[in-house]
Amino acid sequence: MAGQQGRARQKERTRKALLEAAAQLSQQGSRPTLEQIAEQALVSRATAYRYFPNVEALYLEASIDIETPLTEDALRGAPPDDVVARLEHVDRALHTMIAANEAPLRMMLAQSLERSARGEIDAQMPLRQNRRTPLIEAALGPARDRFKPAALKRLKHALALVVGPEAMMVFKDVLRLDDAEALKSRRWAIRALVEAAAPGGLAPRAGAKK
Repeated sequence: MAGQQGRARQKERTRKALLEAAAQLSQQGSRPTLEQIAEQALVSRATAYRYFPNVEALYLEASIDIETPLTEDALRGAPPDDVVARLEHVDRALHTMIAANEAPLRMMLAQSLERSARGEIDAQMPLRQNRRTPLIEAALGPARDRFKPAALKRLKHALALVVGPEAMMVFKDVLRLDDAEALKSRRWAIRALVEAAAPGGLAPRAGAKK
């Protein structure tokens, strides 16, 4: 199990390196090829093609990767002991990014679905970069000792369904909700999930003032 997790993390790092290399070269004013991006990322051309079918797909996702909020920005001003408020900060930061990049996000999701439908996906390779989980983990960090390990893991997985672009599409395309109603639903879901993961409510942190 540890070996599998290590390989999975290595593949995520390789994928991230390709995205960062594409962003760096693009910011220099050039339009590099996939081969040049692979060289910058210190991987082979064949490796790059295992992660991205073409350079356009890599550019598309790199543009989104650049816009993803950093942890310190997403949680700026968030209270250290209020896990729901911290998650709401993450939700707000991600929603702002998603709203500003809706078209490229839809294109990226469409491409990944198309590749999956065509059977072009290697089950051992990450199809998309997991950007939301590090933000969720950072929001939960100060309260992680107040959840049972299994409940914390399940909570992180459930929250990933609420704070990503897929949720935006459900609210907008399927439910036809405006941003205000979608926000209320996401906030309700965040609180409900936290409370479900910590039956009886979150106990005060040890040493916290009453």
